[in-house]
Amino acid sequence: MSRVGNKPIQVPGGVKVTLTDHRVQVSGPKGQLTWSWPGEISVELDEGGAQIIVKRPGDDPRVRALHGLTRALIANMIQGASAGFERRLEVHGVGYNCKLQGKQLLLNLGYMGLAEGRPAQFVLDVPEGLEVEVTSATNPGRLAVRGADKQKVGQFAAEIRKLRPPEPYQGKGVRYEGEQIRRKQGKAFASGG
Repeated sequence: MSRVGNKPIQVPGGVKVTLTDHRVQVSGPKGQLTWSWPGEISVELDEGGAQIIVKRPGDDPRVRALHGLTRALIANMIQGASAGFERRLEVHGVGYNCKLQGKQLLLNLGYMGLAEGRPAQFVLDVPEGLEVEVTSATNPGRLAVRGADKQKVGQFAAEIRKLRPPEPYQGKGVRYEGEQIRRKQGKAFASGG
């Protein structure tokens, strides 16, 4: 029995949920999200509109998996529409920095230019529905990605991190806030004698 799928989803005040034809629409102070759930699952709104209940018809393994998935995705939509999601990143390295210019994020990540086959500065367009804030442009640079859609927030943060993942010797690169990097010791030179 799916413990996640059987748990009712609480709808907070200020969030409006509409269920029509296998489609859920959630609107709140942080945005509006829409998603179509699988046909095998049934989603109901209780008479007061304060809870959403997700049900499944049987115990087939695929249906059990969809049961928990559907409940989790709808709960994420409600949380995103009411409070939003945030992912914080840090840019570590000498000369590494980040700036926001309109709807573009500019990142200097230590590459010298096209000699290495990479641009000297990365320019990323901030996707629709997301907000990026640079809290500190100095070393280490700190930035926050915010939005109502959990998947979009995580995807854009992962794309930023992928440009220069943290390396294990000096720790330079882009990392999530609080991420622990396993450091390696560099080569040790033996003294000859």
